[in-house]
Amino acid sequence: MNHTPIQLQNNEIALKIADYLNYNPCAITPEIMQDVNPSGLEPERIFQALFSGLLGLNPNNEHDRLLEETYIWKGVHELNPNEFINDPYFQYIQIPSANKNNWNFQFDIYQPYEAFICDDIVIEPNGVEIPQIGFFSHSFRYPAVYEKGQEWMAVKPSEIRSMRKPIRYVSGNVITFGLGLGYYTFMVSLKNNVEHITVVERDKSIIDLFQTFILPQFPHKEKVKIIHEDAFKYMKEQMPKERYNYAFVDLWHDSRDGLPLYLKAKKLAESIPQTQFLYWVENTLLSAKNWNQ
Repeated sequence: MNHTPIQLQNNEIALKIADYLNYNPCAITPEIMQDVNPSGLEPERIFQALFSGLLGLNPNNEHDRLLEETYIWKGVHELNPNEFINDPYFQYIQIPSANKNNWNFQFDIYQPYEAFICDDIVIEPNGVEIPQIGFFSHSFRYPAVYEKGQEWMAVKPSEIRSMRKPIRYVSGNVITFGLGLGYYTFMVSLKNNVEHITVVERDKSIIDLFQTFILPQFPHKEKVKIIHEDAFKYMKEQMPKERYNYAFVDLWHDSRDGLPLYLKAKKLAESIPQTQFLYWVENTLLSAKNWNQ
């Protein structure tokens, strides 16, 4: 398939950002920020300039300047920690340090000026796909679930921001595939227009940890039902018999493992027209699909 100039541009910046995040996300430090910004100018713009340089973009080159203006200035943001500290989940839920079999709950930290994905990709009408990159000026602590040493789910800025739309959108009888730390389940259970929230999770250990340490803290735990089952088996065999108004699918870690799972879920959803399906970071998955074509 021949890619358009916009798609080539999207892919170019995505590769540069991926290399930065994978290999040196903490390249910008408080010391560097202070050295280049002794007068205390706007930290976000200073960070954007440093980030662009570390991506290899030259502001004196017309093509590189276009990439900087299109992607970096629009997609790189300093985040306010209060936006997340004051989230209802953190106001109610205390996460313990606990483990069972291959799963464990623990806390991770973003270092000051560490760059990370902070939301789903923004797709503009002209096809420009802008990755959303965030940073904090101070360290930020967040809870995470690990499976065999790999982070599987965490209540951090990317999850909170990227779930706002599927939380706001749903009502009535809701089902979600994938449990993690129960952020989506918690937030949906708080909604007055949501009657029930069913969670399908295939791993009994994570269900046990959740039911022991987290679910008892829910103010509306009576709305929550957990089913121990494979998501795709449940979609295929059970969902056509049920009456769910909305389904939220969150079975993947990121676009690398998510695209085939997303496509499989989309296919199965065709046979369940009575339910409206929503998918975690769908724009990011669609971008990966276009990239692979």
